[in-house]
Amino acid sequence: MAAHVEEFLGGLPEMSNCYCHPGRAGGSPIANSHYDTWCYLPVMGFITFNDEAEQYLCAAVLRPGNVTASAGAVGILRRLMDMIRASFPKVRIRVRLDGGFAHPGLLDFLDAEPGVEYIVGMASNSVLQRKAEQAMQYARILVGVTGQTEHVYDEAWYAAGSWKHERRMIIKAEVVQAEGKELKDNPRFLITNMPQSPQWLYEKLYCQRGEIENRIKELHSMEIDRTSCSRFWANQFRVLLTAAAYVLMQELRLSAATTNCARAQVSTLRERFLKIGALVVASVRRIVLHLPKSFPFLATFQHMAKELTGSPG
Repeated sequence: MAAHVEEFLGGLPEMSNCYCHPGRAGGSPIANSHYDTWCYLPVMGFITFNDEAEQYLCAAVLRPGNVTASAGAVGILRRLMDMIRASFPKVRIRVRLDGGFAHPGLLDFLDAEPGVEYIVGMASNSVLQRKAEQAMQYARILVGVTGQTEHVYDEAWYAAGSWKHERRMIIKAEVVQAEGKELKDNPRFLITNMPQSPQWLYEKLYCQRGEIENRIKELHSMEIDRTSCSRFWANQFRVLLTAAAYVLMQELRLSAATTNCARAQVSTLRERFLKIGALVVASVRRIVLHLPKSFPFLATFQHMAKELTGSPG
């Protein structure tokens, strides 16, 4: 079994595939110069297993708005990995992180973990740009031939000044061609300990982080960023309650696995299956819900009810 872990900061992470991304959640007045506002910087953790479509929310940690993106990530990952290994001793763990997590302490932790694969985004700098220049030149030549945006993949070994040793760097040398505009260089960089080709690692693995953006949008639709309490821990509790509600919605979506709602957004599930008019009849012994005899999604509703061990009265 393979587990993927991600952490997502700046908006909101994933694990075993584990993915992290920085996220914003307003509330207590904590200034953040990057976002130029008063905010929190929460971390959301997600995990997927093998080739499953669902990304399971497994961590929701609210943090002050003035911390670094990687703050607390090692503790979150260590705890999640221990829990996964306790349940699945032979699991292979793959960690995917955005560029805000390219911190030497976090990378050292991942290197020290046995059997853990990782791929982490890396912010551009002058050294990396020099290493990517040959591939960038080739990409510019391709744009001149095709007249379209082109990209070339390459790799190099790199060590920042604070790193203990060199690590494999994946380079995506992209030149963007937009109508009526000058060519734009757009190099991207990844750090990894995985052996696959640069193109496979970037396109088939790292780019899949985009699906986590949909999970973040779902969390926002459930108002996980509604953190207007005056105390930090009160806001953390609100985030946990919203996260728990989201996990329940994920279970509802799983119950619809073989229907046309298998990948429905949370907002769609809520509109179709929770906002249903019902007659509530309460007696001393029981409470009975009389639901409509027919509505557009009745067959799917009945299927989901049976999957959730419900039985018709």
